[in-house]
Amino acid sequence: MAHFAKVQNGKVIEVLVASQDFIDNYQDGRPGRWIQTSYNTKGGVHYQSDGTPSEDQSKALRKNFASMGWNYDITVDAFYGPQPYPSWTLNETSYQWFPPLAKPDNDKIYNWNEEDQAWDAVE
Repeated sequence: MAHFAKVQNGKVIEVLVASQDFIDNYQDGRPGRWIQTSYNTKGGVHYQSDGTPSEDQSKALRKNFASMGWNYDITVDAFYGPQPYPSWTLNETSYQWFPPLAKPDNDKIYNWNEEDQAWDAVE
């Protein structure tokens, strides 16, 4: 079994687990196409179940695991999420969004403050 995303006009409208044979013969009557996505791929890296990168990176599929409402760029064959804030930029290697300022590296919890372009610690 594998994961497949139904893509319509560059947007993921459904994700399901199925066999390739099922997808090849499935007719749901909606426009779009089914594209395989890898549950273990994030940022263009394939991970093992223990969270470590796989030795065989040929398993990395379409940059990220697709989710409902995500985007699919057919020219680079990549799934990526919606832009979280207007100031964040899309890394065209990992197809992940990054803020203009790195999050502090400590044990505190932070939320991005778009107005101030800063990380605010959660009290």
